[in-house]
Amino acid sequence: MIKEVFSKTEELMKKTVEKCKSEFATIRTGRASVSLVENIEVECYDTKMKLNQVANINIIDGKIIEIRPWDKSIIVNIEKAILNSPLGLTPINDGKVVKITVPALTEERKQELIRQISKLAENYRVSIRNERRSAMETLRQLKKDKKISEDEEFQSEQQLQKLTDTYIKKIDEMLEQKIKEITES
Repeated sequence: MIKEVFSKTEELMKKTVEKCKSEFATIRTGRASVSLVENIEVECYDTKMKLNQVANINIIDGKIIEIRPWDKSIIVNIEKAILNSPLGLTPINDGKVVKITVPALTEERKQELIRQISKLAENYRVSIRNERRSAMETLRQLKKDKKISEDEEFQSEQQLQKLTDTYIKKIDEMLEQKIKEITES
């Protein structure tokens, strides 16, 4: 029973860290990155599709994102989707390829991004702590129902705290790395 609680909790914590990682990847750092644009939704073929489903996306010289659509007829739609995205990027359409030059960030924008990702990281830390709290409540209920002893509950809570600390540390490391990316751009 205790193993089930742990495996379920660890799985939830892993998912939380992965969500945090993918959300951090979408934040612009002044450095060109495929993850910056790959999930932009493009209106084409009477539906919305992600950019990476309709085009090849490449990085040139670390500052330019090159988008080469498989179907040249949707190039205007790609350009429009990028302009309408909240990224504040300006695409250049030459008829075959869309290029985006990723500008360097201003100091003010860097500070704004650092505040934004710090808040995001804190939300994910809270989520992990909530998962720990939920697991602790389950352990207390098992003890109350006499399915585990008080010693088992105590040991499990200590292990659960170690697990929580491990996943919070992962989020902190990702935050540190992202802040470094932003300040160095």
